[in-house]
Amino acid sequence: MTEFVCAGCGAVLSAPLSQAALPAHAHQQWGNGVLLPVLMESGTYAVDPEPSGPPWRPWSEVGEEKAADRGVFAPVHTLSFGTPGAIAIAPGDVRGTDLIPERCGGYCCGLDGSDGPNLACARCGLAVATRIDDCSLWQAVWFAPDAVRGLPADASTGTTADWDAQGRPATPPIDPSGAWSAQWAAAVGAGLAHLLAASGGRPVALPDGLMTDLLGRLLDALLPSGTPAKAVVPAGPGLPVRNSDDHIFLVPKNPRTGEFWRAPGIKQSFPLPFDMWRHLVAPDERLLLPATGGLPDGVIRDDPPPMRPWELFRPDRNVFLYTLARIPEVRQPWLREIYDRVNDRGYAHCF
Repeated sequence: MTEFVCAGCGAVLSAPLSQAALPAHAHQQWGNGVLLPVLMESGTYAVDPEPSGPPWRPWSEVGEEKAADRGVFAPVHTLSFGTPGAIAIAPGDVRGTDLIPERCGGYCCGLDGSDGPNLACARCGLAVATRIDDCSLWQAVWFAPDAVRGLPADASTGTTADWDAQGRPATPPIDPSGAWSAQWAAAVGAGLAHLLAASGGRPVALPDGLMTDLLGRLLDALLPSGTPAKAVVPAGPGLPVRNSDDHIFLVPKNPRTGEFWRAPGIKQSFPLPFDMWRHLVAPDERLLLPATGGLPDGVIRDDPPPMRPWELFRPDRNVFLYTLARIPEVRQPWLREIYDRVNDRGYAHCF
C-alpha cells in the first residue's frame, strides 16, 4: 500500500492505495455531453508512464528520430515534454486539498484541467493535482509527479489484483442503455493496434461469437482477404498453449501491473484487460434457477433475452492511433499506410 504526501510540506494527500494497471480509457473522450463515472476503483492508483502537460512541441519540430527515442514511431500532432509519471486516483481517495478557484476551467459540466493543476495542498498551498470531472471525461484526480511523494502505508488494508483475481467485477460489453461500453471501445482499440502488428499484414481468422462482433468488420476493412490466415487463439492462466507460427494469441493484461501474459511458445499476441479477456474466453452463461423449487403451476416466467447492442461496434479511434503510434512495427510500410489512413479519417465507417 502507498500513501501520497505533499512534496512541499509532507501533508497526507491520499488514503492508503494499492497500485493497479492504467486503464486503456484513462485519457478517453467519449461521446458528447456523456457523464462518465470514476476512472479508478476506490483504494487503487495507477501511474501513467508517458510525459504529460506542457511544454508541448509539434511533430515538425521534434522529428522522427527524437520521437522514436521517446517511444513514438508515427507522426502525432504534438508531443508532451512534461514530466512523466502522473498518478491517477479516485476523487474520493483524496485528502487535504483545496480547489484553486482561478483554475476551474471546463467545458460545460465540470473541470477539464485545461488551466493546469486545480487542487492545492491545504497546508502549504502547493499545486499538487488536477481534478477532472467534465462531461465526456473519466472522473479522476491526477497527482503531479513532481508535487507528491509516495510513502509505504499499512499493508493490512486494501486489495491486491493478480492473475488469480477471479472476484474482480467484470465489465459487460454492452451498457444498460443498449450502447457498447466505452471501456470496451478503448480496450479493443488498443488491442486492435497490437493485433494488426502481430498479423504481419496477413488475413486474420477470428473465432465465432463476440470476438467476431468486435473485430470482424474492422479486420475485413484493414487487412487483405484470402488465405493463409493467422488464427486468433485464446491463451492465458489455465489454458493450454498450442504453439504455431500461424496463431495470434489473445492474452490478458495483469490487473495490477498491466503486463501482458507470457508463456513459452507464444511469439505473437495481443492483449485485453483481464476481465474482458475472461469474458471472451469463458463467458458466464449459466441459467440462474430459483434456490428453492420452481415456480407455481400456471406462472409463466418471462426472462428478458440477453442484452444486444443497438449499433455496430466501433473501437475508439483515438486510443487505437495512440497505441499504434507507440508500436515499433508501425514503421513498416503496410502498417504505416493503415495508420495514416485512419489518422486522416479513413475507414470512418469502422471507427
